[in-house]
Amino acid sequence: MTADGLQLAVVVANTVTLVVGGFVTLLAVRAYRRTGSRSLRSLSAGLGCITGGTLLGGLLHQSELASLLVGVTVHSASIALGFLLLAWSLFGPDAAFEPQLTTPKDEQ
Repeated sequence: MTADGLQLAVVVANTVTLVVGGFVTLLAVRAYRRTGSRSLRSLSAGLGCITGGTLLGGLLHQSELASLLVGVTVHSASIALGFLLLAWSLFGPDAAFEPQLTTPKDEQ
């Protein structure tokens, strides 16, 4: 594949990531607003960070404001931060929730 072909593939992949990631982030934000769950807030922030980093990294490179390496670094750093936030959403603020497992005998 030529360099132009690879650049096109990167642009297409990042565009799909931006569109789908933006939609999933929107759904997570709506769920957070509906429930007020801190975990959903962290999930929304993590997804937004990943999606926003994709946009920012691509814009930096495509606008020639920065080199490809800077764009990839911004993109990679935002993905790392986004995944940290996603992990926090799974183990962090609402992790103290422990479902009560009861059997009919326990209820009597």
